[in-house]
Amino acid sequence: MDFENTANITRLLAVRGRLHIFMIVTAKQSIYILRRRGMRFRPCIDIHDGKVKQIVGGTLSDELGAETNFVSEHGAGYFGRLYRNCDVPGGHIILLNKAGTPEYLEDIRAASEAMKEYPGGFMIGGGVTVENAKEYLELGASHVIVTSYVFRDGLIDYKRLEQLVEEIGKEHLVLDLSCRRRLNSAGTYSYYIVTDRWQKFTDTHLNHKTLDLLSRFCDEYLIHAVDVEGKKCGVDKDLLKMLGEWKGNSPITYAGGVSSFEDMDLIRDLGQGKVDVTIGSALSIFGGDMDFQQVVNYSK
Repeated sequence: MDFENTANITRLLAVRGRLHIFMIVTAKQSIYILRRRGMRFRPCIDIHDGKVKQIVGGTLSDELGAETNFVSEHGAGYFGRLYRNCDVPGGHIILLNKAGTPEYLEDIRAASEAMKEYPGGFMIGGGVTVENAKEYLELGASHVIVTSYVFRDGLIDYKRLEQLVEEIGKEHLVLDLSCRRRLNSAGTYSYYIVTDRWQKFTDTHLNHKTLDLLSRFCDEYLIHAVDVEGKKCGVDKDLLKMLGEWKGNSPITYAGGVSSFEDMDLIRDLGQGKVDVTIGSALSIFGGDMDFQQVVNYSK
């Protein structure tokens, strides 16, 4: 990572010795308890230009920015403190700016404030590579989240996957298999994994075979239904049904289209209690109509 010759992003946040480690272990134990008790709410912090935002899925570009639903008046540290106080571990921090830009550095600085408030309570993604993955863990993340880095020319790059696992361990890696629907060669619609901030289709189908294949490399999956992400138009039922029918053991978190508690019921039922949920634009803390505390209580 090369920002103003900053090779080690741990300068942004000092590791806090025994207390820091204890809090990481405690948060991670909470995640495992969460896994055993059925569907749970996973919080999120999306950061763009150093600010907490909610954007419409698939609209982000370097030239035009993004279609934005919400920009918070609070910094990321506020949300880290909120989630810690509500005891909702396993959240996701997503850095939305392009890696290597000054704006991306601002994203990192904001993320460090959230992780400072809730060490071990967050997973972090956006611009993660084998070169910087360990540094994010040292900043206080429990896991790193990776998509684009492990795909090349539309296919899974197993060499890079293996390098990541060797560098940080499978137990610290989350694969983001966010997807969109597209016509396949048979003339029917299938889900394909998308990369590069959801702008680029890969040739990799998201199905049970892919989930089985990749589960040996990662601890969890994060899956955005990009076609409905940020639109508050209802969840992708077909995708949820497919995920709920998977027989694997890796935890899955679904995101996309949630607009009501009825949608949470659908996720619970179609996901057979095995699929967790993260909610963005619909939450009251992000300008939506779903009361945040009620969402937290729903999944306790």
